[in-house]
Amino acid sequence: MHGCCSRMKMSRVLFQASTFRETFHFGEREIAKWFPGHMAKGLKQMKASLKNVDCIIEVHDARIPLSGRNPLFHENLGIRPHLLLLNKMDLADLTEKQRILSNLMRHGIKNVIFTNCVKDENVKKVVPLITELIQASDRYQRAEALDYCIMVIGVPNVGKSSLINALRRCHLRKGKASRVGGEPGITRAVLSKIQVSERPPMFLLDTPGVLSPRIATIETGLKLALCGTILDHLVGEDVIADYLLYTLNKKQQFSYVERYALGEPCDDIESVLKRIAIKLKKTQKVKAITGVGDINMIMPNYPAAAYDFIRTFRKGDLGKVMLD
Repeated sequence: MHGCCSRMKMSRVLFQASTFRETFHFGEREIAKWFPGHMAKGLKQMKASLKNVDCIIEVHDARIPLSGRNPLFHENLGIRPHLLLLNKMDLADLTEKQRILSNLMRHGIKNVIFTNCVKDENVKKVVPLITELIQASDRYQRAEALDYCIMVIGVPNVGKSSLINALRRCHLRKGKASRVGGEPGITRAVLSKIQVSERPPMFLLDTPGVLSPRIATIETGLKLALCGTILDHLVGEDVIADYLLYTLNKKQQFSYVERYALGEPCDDIESVLKRIAIKLKKTQKVKAITGVGDINMIMPNYPAAAYDFIRTFRKGDLGKVMLD
């Protein structure tokens, strides 16, 4: 392990001399618009359920703590105590944690917990903090209610259902109550109450992931896509892979070089995907028409290489990053 760290430090020194893009050129691309009917319907249902809710937990990806948080949540649901859960902390570079917390504080968000719901890391802090927030607030129509009702909100694929299942494991010793998936859009309806704690009696409402219908910039859209909150085909895996390469080089995260046996970092996505395809033996037959007839050529499978590159990053195998 020590040798690996030394190699990476040495690699950084050697690779710093390389010239990389200073900016990502978006060309003529448009921001992907993804606000399906179930999202609009889900937001409507959330607003209708507010009268039965004591507190809101907003779950977001710790790698993009500032980007892509849906402003509609604040506009429509911001009248309840609010806890921001930055999940997937195991994938984020938390050396930036204090800067992020200061930035969030400037935007009026002071209740923040970093979690890894897959390994139940920091999950036990959630119920006590929510209890504290609710007890310090006006419970509106729910002043007489003995149970606490919490709404879990967030953009797609940030771990809302994983949080509910983690809380049930921690407090009730029970398993899954919500479906979990690696693709955005698994939870499509506001579900019935799910109990996550007995003392205090606490119930959570799972909700569908809702993206803002107005993603602020193309770069924000690419960050969301890179973290898997927008369906890949809406942006294009070739574009996501190129933005990933640009990001890793910019942050001097060069573990992709060793993983794919590249020899040295590279700023050209086509060259990188070609090497990845060769390394993974991902090839495809392509028919070429020539003057003497059709011939079959073996070519690198660029889409398969892009798919592997992106998913390897999402699993954390290309290093921890902070995209904001």
